Amino acid sequence: MSTRLLSPRAWLALLAVLAVLVAGVPVLNLLVPPGHALHLSDYAVSLFGKLLCYAIAALAMDLIWGYTGILSLGHGLFFALGGYGMGMYLMRQIGTDGQYKSELPDFMVFLNWKELPWHWGWSDSLVLQLLLVVAVPGLLAFVFGWFAFRSRIKGVYFSIITQALTFAAMLLFFRNETGFGGNNGFTDFKRILGIPIATAEMRVFLCVLSGVVLIGFFVMARAIVTSRYGRVLQAIRDAESRVMFCGYDPVAYKLSVWTLSAVMCAVAGALYVPQVGIINPSEMTPAASIEIAIWAAVGGRGTLIGPIVGAFFVNGAKSWFTVAFPEYWLFFLGALFIAVTLFLPHGLVGLVRRRADAAPAQAA
Repeated sequence: MSTRLLSPRAWLALLAVLAVLVAGVPVLNLLVPPGHALHLSDYAVSLFGKLLCYAIAALAMDLIWGYTGILSLGHGLFFALGGYGMGMYLMRQIGTDGQYKSELPDFMVFLNWKELPWHWGWSDSLVLQLLLVVAVPGLLAFVFGWFAFRSRIKGVYFSIITQALTFAAMLLFFRNETGFGGNNGFTDFKRILGIPIATAEMRVFLCVLSGVVLIGFFVMARAIVTSRYGRVLQAIRDAESRVMFCGYDPVAYKLSVWTLSAVMCAVAGALYVPQVGIINPSEMTPAASIEIAIWAAVGGRGTLIGPIVGAFFVNGAKSWFTVAFPEYWLFFLGALFIAVTLFLPHGLVGLVRRRADAAPAQAA
């Protein structure tokens, strides 16, 4: 197995993508006039930024499912927790511009609350709130994983427990007394660090930032899977009992990559919320977590690039399908997952690689 991080061609492609993100998106949106054929609309920028956040979540899923063999059906919880962490800061930034002209968020005034709950104590600081975006989902994942992996829960049993966890969290966040806005969640955001959030410049910045974070996570994930640590993860996926007989402790490896994956999902959620303008408990539904697994499966597990492709493909199709045939979207998604499972076990990336490998043989 090659231990090289990336080939020269892959580095060149990565730099090209980075250049398009950092230079192409701002130029096409801000400098090219709206009537021009090359103009990138505000809607396209927002959609692209949202897809980049989904791609980060899919990449996080690939680390645990594609390379470690742990299928999580609860990663939507970590995505939502990161979103709520950022949403708390954004709600405090509204200030007295809300409907009730109060320093408290509107939903707290409506519920006749007189002061902020204790867990909102740091919500007026972006730095501290970003620390919580990483710390809270990471701690939850660590504690949950510690008990689950120490108890040797794995396979479908682990998947069901993670789904139960996110469902329980969803029911908790639906309750008004928890201080997270109930079923309405957080919305009507105004600014970040005093800068209006609805401007074209902020929209482009958030999109570019999401792309840069995705590339950074991709390089980090590539470094992990090509290292000795990554090879142990893949050995655990293929034959965990043999890894134990060789003297390795699978619990430590599984717990560390599980926690890292949860943190990556939380970061994706924190980037997602200011771009879509809302966060509510619907992001914690079991269906949302299942979709993340579908993105990884459709693109190709155990490839890193595959889940990113899958996130763009599935959500791009969703954006079109829910407008053209909204009542048939879930049927299409289910049929797509079944078709990939039966006919494309290695996903879209596996199909492309198989075609590329077959081309020289046909030419000969």
